[in-house]
Amino acid sequence: MEKKPYRTGNPALNEKVFEESKESLDPAAAANAPVMTLNGTVTKSYLLLGTTALSGGLTWHYAFAAPHGTEAILPWSFGALAIGFCVAMVIIFNRRLAPALALFYAIFEGLFLGGLSAHYEASYPGIVMQGVGLTFGVFLSLLLAYTSRLVQPTENFKLGVIAATGGICLLYIFNLITTMFFHLPVPFLHDSGPIGIGVSMVIVIIAALNLVLDFDFIEQGVQSRAPKYMEWYGAFGLLVTLVWLYLEILRLISKARD
Repeated sequence: MEKKPYRTGNPALNEKVFEESKESLDPAAAANAPVMTLNGTVTKSYLLLGTTALSGGLTWHYAFAAPHGTEAILPWSFGALAIGFCVAMVIIFNRRLAPALALFYAIFEGLFLGGLSAHYEASYPGIVMQGVGLTFGVFLSLLLAYTSRLVQPTENFKLGVIAATGGICLLYIFNLITTMFFHLPVPFLHDSGPIGIGVSMVIVIIAALNLVLDFDFIEQGVQSRAPKYMEWYGAFGLLVTLVWLYLEILRLISKARD
C-alpha cells in the first residue's frame, strides 16, 4: 500500500517530522525503543490542556482581582505569550525536547490566554464560555467525523488547507508590519461589519480544518511506529491548533456582538 504523506498546516507538525525522528535512531536502537501510541498521545494531550486551563485560571483570577481591572494584566499576558512562542520554537526545532518543554509551553500559553480571555470577558460578558464551548464543540465534532471516516483528508484537501493557512499567516504578518511601522492595520481583519465577520468566519473554518490534518498526522505517526517522545510532540502540535482556533472564535464572537 502506498505510504500517505504527512501533510498539515500546523507549523509544529510537518511532513518530515516522523521520518527524521526515526532516521535519528540507529537500526538496533530503533528495533527495541518504545514507540508512539494513540493512548499515550491522547493522555499527554489531556495533560497539556489541563495545564493550560489551570495556568489560565491564575491570570483570569488576578485580572479581575487587580485594582486597575483587566487592563493591568495584559502586559504580563503578552510577556507570557512571548516566552511561550520562544519555547514553541525550541520544541519545533528540537523535537526531542518536547517531553521536557511541552508543559512549560502549556503554562505560558495558559497565562496568556487567561489574561486575554479576561480582557474579552470584561468587554463582552459571557464570551469566554461561548468561546470555550464552541472550540471544544468543533474539536469533538471533527474528531467524531474523522474517526467515523465522514471526513477524509485527501491530498487535495490537505494542500488546500495548507495553502489557506499559509495565506492567513502571511496576512497576519503583513498586518503586523503595517500596524507597527505605518499605523495602518488591515481594515477587514478588525472590522465588525459584514466583510470583517465573513473574513473571521473563513479563518475559523481554516483553523478548524487544521484539526483534521493534525488527527491524520498523529494517526500516521502511530502507524509508522515513531519514537515515544513524539507523543509529547504530537500533543503539543494539537494544542497549538486548539489555541489558534479558540482565539479566532473569540475574535469572531466579539465582531458579531459589536
